[in-house]
Amino acid sequence: MSKHTVQFLPYDIAIDVEDGETVIRAALEAGVHVNASCGGEGVCGKCRVLIEDGSVEGGISEQLSEEDRQKGYRLACRAAVKDNLVVRIPVESTIDSSVLKKQATPRRTAHIQEVNFEELKEKGLFVAPVEKIYLELPPPTAQDNLPDITRLISYLQLKHDEHRLEVTLALIRKIPQVIRENGFNVTATLVRPVRDVGKTRIINIQAGDTTRQSYAIAMDIGTTTIYGQVIDLISGDVLAEHGEFNGQISYGEDVISRIVYAEKSGGLARINEAVIKTVNKILGRIIRKSGVDPDNISTITLAGNTTMTQLLLAVDPRSIRRAPYVPAATLYPPIKAADLGMDLGEHVAALLYPAVSSYVGGDIVAGVMGSGIYRSKTLTLYLDVGTNAEIVIGNEDWLACAACSAGPALEGGGLKFGMRAAQGAIEDFSIDPVSLDPMIITIGNVRPKGICGSGLITMVAVMFEIGMINNLGKFERDLNTPRIRENDGVYEYVLAWGDETQIDRDITLSEIDIENLIRAKGAIYSGCMTLLNEVGMSIGDIEHIILAGGFGSYIDLEKAMTIGLLPELDADKVTFIGNGSLMGARMSSLTNRIRKDVAEVTKKMTNFELSDTNSYMDNYVAALFLPHTDMNQFPKLKSRLEQRK
Repeated sequence: MSKHTVQFLPYDIAIDVEDGETVIRAALEAGVHVNASCGGEGVCGKCRVLIEDGSVEGGISEQLSEEDRQKGYRLACRAAVKDNLVVRIPVESTIDSSVLKKQATPRRTAHIQEVNFEELKEKGLFVAPVEKIYLELPPPTAQDNLPDITRLISYLQLKHDEHRLEVTLALIRKIPQVIRENGFNVTATLVRPVRDVGKTRIINIQAGDTTRQSYAIAMDIGTTTIYGQVIDLISGDVLAEHGEFNGQISYGEDVISRIVYAEKSGGLARINEAVIKTVNKILGRIIRKSGVDPDNISTITLAGNTTMTQLLLAVDPRSIRRAPYVPAATLYPPIKAADLGMDLGEHVAALLYPAVSSYVGGDIVAGVMGSGIYRSKTLTLYLDVGTNAEIVIGNEDWLACAACSAGPALEGGGLKFGMRAAQGAIEDFSIDPVSLDPMIITIGNVRPKGICGSGLITMVAVMFEIGMINNLGKFERDLNTPRIRENDGVYEYVLAWGDETQIDRDITLSEIDIENLIRAKGAIYSGCMTLLNEVGMSIGDIEHIILAGGFGSYIDLEKAMTIGLLPELDADKVTFIGNGSLMGARMSSLTNRIRKDVAEVTKKMTNFELSDTNSYMDNYVAALFLPHTDMNQFPKLKSRLEQRK
């Protein structure tokens, strides 16, 4: 079969592919990202590319206007390579990861909670899972000819009261050379058992004294993004961190799309390879940035939702999406990181956070551990907002949890001009109540190219409060402004005219976009209310709300309450913890006490399947309004609206 060269602009990257290969597959193999939210089914329309030279077969869709077709735009997922090509990736089809480096700032009233390493020590919660011990061993003689491993173990037991030790084959292979490099002066790395029973494992041996050089990796395996940190186990400091968009995005933006793809022939292997490739990219970056010797890294702690964990381990996830929604496992043993394909030493153990159910995974358990609500007397609602929303309610005595599918609207998906929080995304918005002209602020203060989730919430909240849209999310038809118009039977508001944007098209917010947001916020709010009902409580009983996830870093609390995404509470009761999953992974890297508590916490977490809970649908239907059918649940907003009449 003949091959063709495909060149991707503006990156100037070229790759040879077989005749008939799709453009999006060529881009994937070349390492060029093209937005594709439907897993290549050709229905989202976000993978539009411009064929500047050469010919393709297919790629024409109703998602493309006739004008776009004439210019040479095609859908990359449906266009087959039939010639040498020059393909330009339009700005709206690319993904910008530079925003991941931006420090998250709280919106107005959200307090930030961070890990306090010194507090861990003061509370007796610091029990190092990894310890390095320096030994000056006597060299062997004719009279003292113990084997190398026996010599090491004997002196550890003699000098440090270690009674139950075990070694690995990798250590036995390594010891003959290393033990002699520095005259039998060596450092042994020991991993303690999580509980008081079990054996201590000797996982590594190094020449000389390296006791002050002990490190671990903490990593959050998110559906959208993957973050990693290098942790100094002596000081507790984060030495380097970095995030990348999960390479699996090309196979679908949500977990269900990825499960469906994994069920295809060869799909599981490809989607596993994509996540491991992203993990290794992050590992390389943070290890170089931290300057640590990889041989001094002992563990990598990983937290992800149930589906992401199974895909990371190449475990078939198909039963997760089918009733009765059973995962392959909720608890995993330590695994050699190298066996998973990670670019780490043979001695490094991969430790995975356990899950509770198919849709309440290790990322949420990690968040519960990191936030400390399982040790608090305060009745807390923990909410991780994203494509899926996970909810935990409880305190030190009990914990109840549930998950609901919010859809991609809060992350910019499912919108005509939606995008993730990246350069050019509209993130803040206000409007002149007389002229109805907007003021928009984008991430990076550049020309707009789309709308991210936080911007969408603000837009809808502002428009609702000034009366531009009603409680159904429909524009008032008699407003005197050219910005509200009908387009193919759908009313929309022009946020930016084409000559003001990066994409040379008007950026609009349509009633369909607003409807998608209402469904998303309705799912989250009704999930909270249903879980509260199931445990016999109301929102008035909640003393504290914790917001987790990248989305929470941008959210304006007042606007979120205005649209009915969050319950109406005093702002000083709301805390933002950032990436709760990564926080929990870091804390487990630092102390065995947290790792020991995990098993007890997962047993304590009672899971409610909302799809099997009768009241959920009633609550959901009631929440499909701005902010809700029962305005008495939002008394402050009700008062503001009444004053403006």
